[in-house]
Amino acid sequence: MSLRSLSCVAIAVGVTSSASAALITGWTMPTAFPTGTGNVPTGTIYLPPGPNGAGVADQGITAGTQLRSVHALAAATYTSPAGNGSQYAFSSNNWTPGDFYEATFSTTGFTDINLSWDQARSSTGPAAFKVFMSVDGGTNFSELFSYTVLQSGGGGAPGTWSSVTYNALYTNTLNLGVAAENQGTVIIRFQNAEAVASAAAGSTRIDNIMVYSGPVPAPGAVALLGLAGLIGRRRR
Repeated sequence: MSLRSLSCVAIAVGVTSSASAALITGWTMPTAFPTGTGNVPTGTIYLPPGPNGAGVADQGITAGTQLRSVHALAAATYTSPAGNGSQYAFSSNNWTPGDFYEATFSTTGFTDINLSWDQARSSTGPAAFKVFMSVDGGTNFSELFSYTVLQSGGGGAPGTWSSVTYNALYTNTLNLGVAAENQGTVIIRFQNAEAVASAAAGSTRIDNIMVYSGPVPAPGAVALLGLAGLIGRRRR
């Protein structure tokens, strides 16, 4: 068998082993957005400004998606620093209790919904966060998960976020449960659960927010899924 044939077999095996997972939608922040205040949009497509701006997903199904950040303080500033192994992340400062990042997407035709995201903070940024979910358009939210955001850089940190090096320690995964299956609209909030406001300059950044049908694939396997995995899983 030729080397080329062996390569094809290897790729086929990789796709088959990941066939149980399909990327539904995702935000990798491939482009920077204007630095400033006012809950600026993220993503590759900028929509007309709404109450807090909106950013369309750049992976998988993009229709009807948005990513935004809501802060109580108008002084909150939004920037695009290095991501976790990707060029940019979505970062904001001036965190007060209850502020959040929010991702909206559809799971129509999909089951076994899993969420993956990378998140880090500065030394003075909030560490305690919770994940909330709504499937009724934002009227009601259910708490799903509590987690601690690790510091990026500085003494004792597990590493500094880099646009070229991925660090798995900053990645969180979560199964959203049966309530998230086959829903026209799912809203996920990554909400600050600290009891007091962080320092004005204290920041948190989020990156690689990905939604899958099936188990979250290992790093590097996502590229093998492609459109074939999406079509194979949808409306099964």
